[in-house]
Amino acid sequence: MLPGDAPTALAPLFQNGGRPEDFCGPNPMIPCRLVWNVTHNGDVTRFVHAWNIDLWANRLVAIVITFVIALIIRRITHNAITKITLRMAEGTMSERVRERSRTVFDGSPALLSERRAQRAKTLGSVLRSIASIVIMGTALFSVLGEIGLNLAPVLASASVIGVAVGFGAQNIVKDFLAGLFMLLEDQYGVGDIIDVGPAKGTVEAVTLRVTRLRDVNGVVWYMRNGEILRVGNESQNWGRAVLDIPVDYGEDTAKVKQSLKTTADLLAADPDWDEIILEEPSVWGVQGLSGDAVIVRVVVKTAPGRQADVARELRERVKIAFDEAGVTVATPPAG
Repeated sequence: MLPGDAPTALAPLFQNGGRPEDFCGPNPMIPCRLVWNVTHNGDVTRFVHAWNIDLWANRLVAIVITFVIALIIRRITHNAITKITLRMAEGTMSERVRERSRTVFDGSPALLSERRAQRAKTLGSVLRSIASIVIMGTALFSVLGEIGLNLAPVLASASVIGVAVGFGAQNIVKDFLAGLFMLLEDQYGVGDIIDVGPAKGTVEAVTLRVTRLRDVNGVVWYMRNGEILRVGNESQNWGRAVLDIPVDYGEDTAKVKQSLKTTADLLAADPDWDEIILEEPSVWGVQGLSGDAVIVRVVVKTAPGRQADVARELRERVKIAFDEAGVTVATPPAG
């Protein structure tokens, strides 16, 4: 074939006559129109339309666009959730109120950092998972609808399965909801000393399903969040050491109260304890009477979680002060 014959040979491939509507139907899809604009060949364009290549190409593009948009939305949502949970992990009070109410000893920085990091990690993980399920699930149903699948039976089956799973996993759902609200409300966290009824100890780990704590004997307890009906937290904001001192019935209560007050004040002024004791100690007075003893109560406001340490130190000092003052501690009745 001579070079001059090339246009004549390619003429069947590039036919300039006609419109896309002549080969793709009255409403040509973008793929079919694109084939016509590139080839200007009626046979090729008609083949693409007759075998629904343009339809599936159009669906494929719609599917790709749907998932790309879903991924972008999920990424934006995940970033927003991360920022929100990090801010929530700082606590429920505003920073101005927090600074105004902050004590000298507001908890170990390491424990606070670990607690906030765990709250943010747990909440962020759950919320990101929920967001991913909702966003990608919506995209999946959109894709199924795009390819012509009847979604009514699918939704009906999913509803039945959801109800069955819900009945079978009531306790798990209960645990997760309780754990989620516990984290949102900052009821307790890692490092806190809590009393949940069956067990009391230091919190070592918190998840949405269980709380792990270790008691004073070293026993590790795993408590399902849904089974925790009440929580006593000894480590939030401040604590209080309460000592009930029994003395002989014949002792002068004024002398006893003065001795307790002096001893507690000296403890509060001690450089090793002045940052742990937050307020001036107070002797509340006679708490109880019996035929053998008079019970006098003294209280000390302490940093969170340090009330037991303060109580032990104060008992030692009270014992020494009573020995020097000649005050006799009442002997508990036998048996």
